[in-house]
Amino acid sequence: MFDELVQNLVSIKQKFAKSYSGNAHIQEIIPNSKSEKFPIDKSHLESLHDFAGKNPIYYNSFEDEIWGTKCVVYEGDINDYWLNSIKHGTSCQPFYPTWLTSAYVMALIAKNLGYEELMDIGSGDGRIAYCGKILGFTSHSIEIDDGLVELQKLISNQTKQNFDPNCEDALECNYSKFGLTKPVFFIGGLPQMGGDMLATSIINKINSIYQLKTSTGIVFAGTHSKRQLSGNLKDGGWSTLIDNHNLKVVETVSLPTVWTFDQTTDTPYIYTRFN
Repeated sequence: MFDELVQNLVSIKQKFAKSYSGNAHIQEIIPNSKSEKFPIDKSHLESLHDFAGKNPIYYNSFEDEIWGTKCVVYEGDINDYWLNSIKHGTSCQPFYPTWLTSAYVMALIAKNLGYEELMDIGSGDGRIAYCGKILGFTSHSIEIDDGLVELQKLISNQTKQNFDPNCEDALECNYSKFGLTKPVFFIGGLPQMGGDMLATSIINKINSIYQLKTSTGIVFAGTHSKRQLSGNLKDGGWSTLIDNHNLKVVETVSLPTVWTFDQTTDTPYIYTRFN
């Protein structure tokens, strides 16, 4: 099921990218209703549209039929949030969100792998934590930029989905306070942009909490760009860290993100667990 859903999302993104004639800074699509191509729970789809409709980064939306699928196109601008997000010395990546439907699929895969809590690290506007919440996870969102955390709180209040926004430096956060038992950590940072430092810090913190050593999953956002990775393409650029910390790759999916909208390849997400 997941393979087909992922491939259909990638295919509809490619067709949308070719047909889109607007000039918005960011743009993405969400299917209007459950279909054979997108067998997503109706209430979950409604929640995705609710998030987009109440998120001020999107200033326009309209209906369109793409690849035989009725969708809503959301257009937005993240320039102000992007500028604020780069002012922090320990920030590993400027605010560039994954697609909301991609975030849902990512959380859905983690749910299928049996995790119970979702930690969204470097969470931006909180969309992965939000998707975790609507899928029944106990979600926690960690973001260093106060402006983005205020955006998360606004969305949380207006959608009535509490995904627990926290304004903290993920490098300094005390994760034991969350009472985690079987968590999955989503790491918001590419390896060549400081994400390896962030991931190493979190892995060390997990290792210091005895009950988490064998029950925790970590999901890395990677890239297929040889230019960015200097030739190290294995596991989206995370292979060295994965090997050094004895992690096991259990799933890899490539999904649309804002930064790959005009590219032929999408963003790989590498699901790992402690071996």
